[in-house]
Amino acid sequence: MPQPDLLVVQNLSIAFGGLKAVDDMSLTIRRGSVAGLIGPNGAGKSTLFNLIAGYYQPDSGRVMLDGEDITGQPPHLLFGKGLLRTFQIAREFSTLTARENLMMVPAGQSGETWLGALLRPGRVRREERALREKADDILDFLQITSIADLPAGSLSGGQKKLLELGRTMMADPKIIFLDEVGAGVNRTLLYTIADAIRRLNRERGYTFCLVEHDMQFIAELCDEVTCMAQGRLLSRGTAESILSDEAVIEAYLGRGRAAKGTGLAGTRVETMP
Repeated sequence: MPQPDLLVVQNLSIAFGGLKAVDDMSLTIRRGSVAGLIGPNGAGKSTLFNLIAGYYQPDSGRVMLDGEDITGQPPHLLFGKGLLRTFQIAREFSTLTARENLMMVPAGQSGETWLGALLRPGRVRREERALREKADDILDFLQITSIADLPAGSLSGGQKKLLELGRTMMADPKIIFLDEVGAGVNRTLLYTIADAIRRLNRERGYTFCLVEHDMQFIAELCDEVTCMAQGRLLSRGTAESILSDEAVIEAYLGRGRAAKGTGLAGTRVETMP
């Protein structure tokens, strides 16, 4: 039986200085799916992510999460509702270890205030023990236990992307928006990231939406792909149909390549989002 839509974006628009970065854009993401969002340079993909995740206020339109209107709610409130967004450049606490980066994520810890630490030391220790166990389980799941005690700032780009994925897991999210998770990552670690996303989706029911320029990555992971161009919806369908769509190929590569029937599957289109 098809799963209901977890996220519904209706006619979302925003303009900067008179230029519409996102123009009447609609999008649906099914619960338990891995959705892809692609498009050429300046298509508006990251701006759409920022609108959904509350970093920008839309000029019009609305965003529904699990039946609730969350339009324009700030990121910290959406975090509590299970909507998380990562960025192209990982934002780790560089001087903390990988394990400590994970343990920092959950909000409302008793030890966050001096009063809680002073009056409830037993509770603080219990919470930290539980958080450490959860962090170690996530490090093991992501196959990065070897970096648990290393400063996060010393990790490679791919390891930082895995760590950022682990930080989203600490929040038990409903949906994760991954922006260019493959950027600057070597192929070996990219396969590890892809496997982690696939396992999180199948084994733990996580819903994902990916912005990515590696079309092989998109083709292997995504149930449905949406292509944007000039801030608007260009095409939507299965990965196979989208990556062979002449309008999509033309948007990326130009009319000549589209006329030759050149597909996008198996390629990485080096553009900025």
